[in-house]
Amino acid sequence: MASIKLIAGLGNPGREHEKDRHNVGFQFVSQLAAARHVPLKSNARYHGMVGKLVRPLGDLWLLMPQTYMNLSGKSVGALARFYKIQPAEVLVVHDELDFQPGVAKLKLGGGVAGHNGLKDIAVQLGSQGFWRLRIGIGHPGDKSLVADYVLNAPRTGERELIETALARSMEVSGLLIEGELEAAMLKLHTKS
Repeated sequence: MASIKLIAGLGNPGREHEKDRHNVGFQFVSQLAAARHVPLKSNARYHGMVGKLVRPLGDLWLLMPQTYMNLSGKSVGALARFYKIQPAEVLVVHDELDFQPGVAKLKLGGGVAGHNGLKDIAVQLGSQGFWRLRIGIGHPGDKSLVADYVLNAPRTGERELIETALARSMEVSGLLIEGELEAAMLKLHTKS
């Protein structure tokens, strides 16, 4: 199985979006970069904040696209093409409406379920065969409310659950970095 060479956390740039439900991907990559002492620097070529983790398996790129969510693929695709990273070597961390806050799941491939960030990445990579770390944010109940919902901060109780899911995801980050994706999935999906 291929190891992950690029972890892209999705979100929207700007202080006004920092706490949005849509920005859980940014939160994960920020936490991972801080934990591994990897500085994230603005890089115009890849339209994002980029960091490099040097490891025995080869370099692992950390990326926070600064293109706004719907154009995330512009950033992910640019970096993946330059470093010849295959879709199965990409992990995209994103918010998941279909999971309750507190849930985090890892999977390879699948549909994009109306998530515009994933849709753009699939187009740019020419495949839906990339890994996803899905952080549950819950659903507002009505499709017409989704846009507002994802662009707002979660309520206190929800925020705590989302932070728990991010913490559980961080617990398996070492396995992700080492290429132990099956082990990471098993640990993440097993309630402790």
